[in-house]
Amino acid sequence: MTTRPPADGAAILDTLRAALVRYVVLPSPQATDAVVLWIAASHAQPAWAHAPRLVIRAPEKRCGKSRLLDVIEATCHNPLITVNASTAAIYRSIDDDPPTLLVDESDTIFGGKSADTNEDLRGLLNAGHQRNRPALRWDNVGRQLERCPTFAMAALAGIGAMPDTIEDRAVVIRMRRRMPGETVSPYRHRRDRPTLRTIAEDLSGWLRPDLAALERAEPAMPVEDRAADTWEPLFAVAEHAGGPWPDRARRAVDVLTAEADEGEESSQRVRLLLDCRRAFGAENALPTARLLQLLNGDPEAPWAEHGPAGLTGRRLAVMLRDYGIRSANIRFPDGAQAKGYDRAAFTDAWARYCPPDDPEDPSAGVTSHPSRPSPPSSARDGYPPWDGSIRPGTPIRPGLTSHNERVTDGTDTPPAPAIAPA
Repeated sequence: MTTRPPADGAAILDTLRAALVRYVVLPSPQATDAVVLWIAASHAQPAWAHAPRLVIRAPEKRCGKSRLLDVIEATCHNPLITVNASTAAIYRSIDDDPPTLLVDESDTIFGGKSADTNEDLRGLLNAGHQRNRPALRWDNVGRQLERCPTFAMAALAGIGAMPDTIEDRAVVIRMRRRMPGETVSPYRHRRDRPTLRTIAEDLSGWLRPDLAALERAEPAMPVEDRAADTWEPLFAVAEHAGGPWPDRARRAVDVLTAEADEGEESSQRVRLLLDCRRAFGAENALPTARLLQLLNGDPEAPWAEHGPAGLTGRRLAVMLRDYGIRSANIRFPDGAQAKGYDRAAFTDAWARYCPPDDPEDPSAGVTSHPSRPSPPSSARDGYPPWDGSIRPGTPIRPGLTSHNERVTDGTDTPPAPAIAPA
């Protein structure tokens, strides 16, 4: 009996990456690496304790979200498209070796009037991030309790932010509309999907025999808490592949978590903490009236819209109360005594909930780091371009130029690619 040689995991990931950037321009090389590792991790779901979500969001249409979801559908493990699927049907599609859930146009599901009617789906996506969180249902016919598994990896694409509870459990990819000089090849489902499915078979053939080793893996994580739970499967795959992929995983988590910290739409109360810190400047205390004047006077802040007089002292007190921040009678250097806030009351909340350094904030008390240079707009960043081969050295067809979004006229369709035999 012949023994199959061990698969070259790093080469398979390189091939997947080259295929991905052939059809989609992603916002950064690190975002591309994260998507590659997420796709690979979907093929080893039985090994993971947590099922990371992949959120693909964009500010406008025609940013490549659906095209990226097409490539993920073709290369991930057992894809299950959930557009127009009932929550009950999704529950019953999940088993011990779950499918990969794919949800397009998520903004129409979780936004506006649809949000309340799809609360069960959001509950499934939240619970399914962690193993052993089944949904309980009562079967009236059998008169017994039914335990519905929820654990499954999921990718969601839509315009704008997803619910906070979902993004907190996700690797978030912020898509952008392509620049005029950024080109990709058109994707044809019938022509291109079989080629990409061969990459999926390679991923499965590499990772599935090693599920026991992957389950025991404990990669050193540069992040903590829920972020560590979300990124751990990706790091385990990167370390299992070896080569440059462990370093790429570390760069990806650094860049993408920094983007989340800088760009997240914070709750109003966190925004209030940030604006209070800016209002204090170098002062040790402020009268409540002065603090309200500074907050309501900021034309870019939402506080002036909190009623006819803007944010009031009572509303300010209510919003700060949960952080343990309360006003007090304070005697100021000019001898006047007034109700106000002491800087010391804010320091704990600022340290826990706000970014540690703000280059425009004199109260931050630390030296700002230089801004990171923007990543290149193109995902082609020094990696060898994909020539269409499934295995290294097997050319399929030359590249073409088109848009991220679907091309429907069919006039630029080249001959069907030939796939090399295994």
